[in-house]
Amino acid sequence: MKKLDVAIIGQGRSGKDIHGTYFRSERNVFYNVKYVVEFEEHRREIAESIFPGCVTLENYTELFDKDVDLVVNASYSDMHYPITKDLLKHGKNVLVEKPLGRNRFECEDLIRTAKENGVILAVFQNSTTAPYCVHAKKLMKDGVFGEVKQISISFNGFSRRWDWQTLQKKMGGSVYNTGPHPIGLALEFLDYDDNVKVEYSRLDKCLTSGDAEDYAKIILSAPNKPLVDIEINSVDPYSDYNIKIQGTKGGMKSTTRAYKYKYLDWKDYPPRPLMEESLRDKDDNPIYCNEELNFKEEEGKYPGTAFDIGTATIYENVYNVILGKGELIVSPKDISKLIGIIEKVHADNYMEREF
Repeated sequence: MKKLDVAIIGQGRSGKDIHGTYFRSERNVFYNVKYVVEFEEHRREIAESIFPGCVTLENYTELFDKDVDLVVNASYSDMHYPITKDLLKHGKNVLVEKPLGRNRFECEDLIRTAKENGVILAVFQNSTTAPYCVHAKKLMKDGVFGEVKQISISFNGFSRRWDWQTLQKKMGGSVYNTGPHPIGLALEFLDYDDNVKVEYSRLDKCLTSGDAEDYAKIILSAPNKPLVDIEINSVDPYSDYNIKIQGTKGGMKSTTRAYKYKYLDWKDYPPRPLMEESLRDKDDNPIYCNEELNFKEEEGKYPGTAFDIGTATIYENVYNVILGKGELIVSPKDISKLIGIIEKVHADNYMEREF
């Protein structure tokens, strides 16, 4: 099997510990890390030790004249757009970390630039290829839960943060940083409908040291689709799920690692004719309207997460697309819709910049 040469821009948590971990794993049979770009010298030295044979560079512009099949842009969020555009204009295939851009204009500009230069633009949206997302989508598609009325997505916790990802000028905050995961899941469940609408949103600051939000509530809707309730906040000490599905035949609750769901077949229960008067027991006493439903229940653990299976799935897909086989699982056009939601939420909840 032919291996493709890859360059990684950035050796922070994402570039080193997410992408780098994949490239060093047994799952990677597709790529050879040829270059690592990092402006801090000590991180370049670490990269040389963990990616034997790679060449380290200080500036991404040094890649322009290098022969490389794919560039992974794991730079700071506010650098994603300008660096990716520069690389695309110089004929490089790019896999860019989330968020793809600050707004839809930037996303569409990158899509157009990739097309004009005959190269591939891919987005690292590894939650949508993670087992917990794929599993939930399949159960919904198979009709296990009947007509799904509401999906709740929670990426909550209880913690303080005081790094660069708390700053608006760095494209920080819960919605840009964590938001692409739950909003991406929401759009997956809504089939990336062109008519998705932000019904309600609220942003706030709770425990953050910066000027960007660490509390977000977003409700999405689309015609003839479930309502999706999204939460991303730092003041929830009791969060026990990432996805909750409610439908006419049952429902599901899952984390990124485990799931449980229950469902029934209404064919086992004859229709109940409407009674306008109160229900009564055998002694003619009023009783609550209630019946016993025997659900079938299942639970289990997922074989992996977004950081192993989800990541490996994206990289295998990008490998095949570069070789002319198939299409991207995660479409930049769909991710542009995601960023459009983020743009709308921020526009509706303006927050003053403090730094």
